[in-house]
Amino acid sequence: MKAIVYSQTGPAEVLELIEREPPAPGAGEVRVRVAVSGVNPTDWKSRAADPGRALERPQVPNQDGAGVVDAVGAGVDGLAPGQRVWLWDAAWRRADGTAQELVVLPARQAVALPDGASFELGAALGIPALTAHRALTVFDGAPERLAPGALAGRTVLVAGGAGAVGHAAVELARWAGATVIATVSSPRKAALARAAGADHVVDYRAEDVVERVGGLAPDGVDLVVEVNPNANAAADVRLLAQGGTVAIYADAGEPDVPIPVRASMVRNVRWQFILTYTTTPAQKDAAVAAVAAAVADGALRVGEEAGLPLTRFPLERTADAHRAVEDGAVGKVLVDVAPG
Repeated sequence: MKAIVYSQTGPAEVLELIEREPPAPGAGEVRVRVAVSGVNPTDWKSRAADPGRALERPQVPNQDGAGVVDAVGAGVDGLAPGQRVWLWDAAWRRADGTAQELVVLPARQAVALPDGASFELGAALGIPALTAHRALTVFDGAPERLAPGALAGRTVLVAGGAGAVGHAAVELARWAGATVIATVSSPRKAALARAAGADHVVDYRAEDVVERVGGLAPDGVDLVVEVNPNANAAADVRLLAQGGTVAIYADAGEPDVPIPVRASMVRNVRWQFILTYTTTPAQKDAAVAAVAAAVADGALRVGEEAGLPLTRFPLERTADAHRAVEDGAVGKVLVDVAPG
């Protein structure tokens, strides 16, 4: 079978296409024939970290993907060969990500994908949707698991509403009944955020965010889903309602965040940092279940018309896919693993 691997960390050039023996699933595992692999910033950052470091064994990149169950190990219930699935955290503390024709992983990390949902959608879930779910459920009194109506009466501000996580946050928040305000950096991204379902969109390069959002939510927003706390922390505090929360899932490459202490104290603000990989098993299970339900309801979508344009590469050009994400490609970058 074909696989993309790297044997030492470094730039995208360390990725190579090889032939390897198909893996066999062990107890509690499934083998999936991957149709589409999704690329996230965490994929290229893991590859590029500490450049030149030799790995104990070749690493297959990419956490997310979708395909068809090919074989199951002993003790696996609820999944069978031929079943369509989406995959999450495939390469987390494992050497086998989704940039290969066949991947073996714990059965828990393969989730049924409805017939009406495309492999492209399945490969775009994983890191973005599970991160977004966690971000939307960290405020005081939040539901453990999103569902229709779970965020009714809440106002959510999504910074970077045209990014992959931002897109998922907009869709999940709207599905759960929240009023959603998204910030973006261009007219094109504004159109994408509206297509995703944002009730209001603010172009922070053309408008005063505090003035505009303050007018849209005069009582303050309940939650900020934050992609760039270094740039936005001061504005976030001014826009939050009393007892509001900032859920931070990314940074701008800087090690520290300047938090306005006194202003945060006055509003009793919660600053919540998020990494989907290290959420508790209960939190991850709740996120997976909610995302699966949202997919079944048709609430999560991909494509330009849904606000998440797709950029696609064949398996042999996975290095180009990584470069595209590293260069800030708008929307979702996918790798087509199966021919056609």
